Amino acid sequence: MKKLLLIQITILISTFSFSKIEVLDRVAIIVDEGVVMESQINELLLSTKLRSAEQGIQLPPDDALLDEIKEQLIIQELQLQRGQDFGVRISDTELNQTFAQIASSNGVDIEKFIDEYEASGQDYEKLREEVRRDMIIQRVQRGIVGGLINITDQEIDGFLATEEAIAQLTPELLVRQIQVKTKALAEEVLKKIDEGESFEDLVESNSINQNRSQGGLMPWRKINEMPSIFANAIKEQSLGFISEPIETGSGFHLLKLEDKRGPLVKFEEQWETRHVLLVPSAIRDVDATKAEAEVLREKVLAGEDFAKIAEQYSEDPGSGSNGGSLDWLPMGSTVSEFENVMINSDLNVVSEVFESQFGFHFLEVTGKRLEDITDYQIEERAYSILFSRKFDEELENTLRSMRAEAFVEFKDLD
Repeated sequence: MKKLLLIQITILISTFSFSKIEVLDRVAIIVDEGVVMESQINELLLSTKLRSAEQGIQLPPDDALLDEIKEQLIIQELQLQRGQDFGVRISDTELNQTFAQIASSNGVDIEKFIDEYEASGQDYEKLREEVRRDMIIQRVQRGIVGGLINITDQEIDGFLATEEAIAQLTPELLVRQIQVKTKALAEEVLKKIDEGESFEDLVESNSINQNRSQGGLMPWRKINEMPSIFANAIKEQSLGFISEPIETGSGFHLLKLEDKRGPLVKFEEQWETRHVLLVPSAIRDVDATKAEAEVLREKVLAGEDFAKIAEQYSEDPGSGSNGGSLDWLPMGSTVSEFENVMINSDLNVVSEVFESQFGFHFLEVTGKRLEDITDYQIEERAYSILFSRKFDEELENTLRSMRAEAFVEFKDLD
């Protein structure tokens, strides 16, 4: 009898607990094959109100705000379902890396970040799942929208010509000038520069401009702040560029691009490199491959032409037919073993044979330079801006279509 009573009490407790859970968290919206729970709506509603109060943002009336929250969660659920269909997964390792970056951006390590977050009364594990969900949604958005966007070179050029792009992206330029009275004198000065005389010295001895005492330096200015005749002569040029004589109402000018400054200004070390690669195979093992590479290197050292050796023997399909030339390589463009040899090589000295994941190489650096890649940086940023704008427009249209095509049923929770 006591045993039966205990079972009945257990059943009642279980039933009561289950009923309590159902009352606290109920299905609020059916969205295709998934659901939005009442607790999700309440949590997002509360967090939206708190955030708006902190930021002093005026919210719409409660009914309108509730409708916005529901629509936001419906769109979110549709994207998560699409991610599940696509097999999108965010591993714990990837999630850990993301949180490590978040912690680093806040100036703390991950352990301190977790401690401080939980000390504020919040649930770190819940935050992890929220971030995982957001990462899945971002990946889904890139997948369904990114491939629909096309940006042409003409669009980039058109954007870069706008006042907006010039103000945001273009660097300030420091220009030095020599101003003379006649074209003949300007050409004579230019000839002296070509022969090796210093531009700065020729400013002092030839320029009639009042900035001669400053070495001919003009104030730092963006390209759109210069006289158009100067801007056209110097735009898209690298440091050290010297113009042809430019005629104005006050004489003839030679311009030298002295320096650039701005967030997108970048100079990149590059190495002009050529190599020979031999790859181990079923008929030539590792030792034999290395030995053959040593023989070829000795032939080059003995005076045979590097390019001809590469054309005849190199097994790199990309460079072998081009005399082994890899053109100009920046840091990070090759595997570490190759890069370490390249950046530590003297000019025109054939390296020792070394191994990488591709096989056995020897290389020769035939040139080094510091390349101005500012214009490339500007074009990349312009592309990013245009892509972001198109992405937002395309994403809005795509999500609107997803919502229109979805099965959505709102449950009566009253």
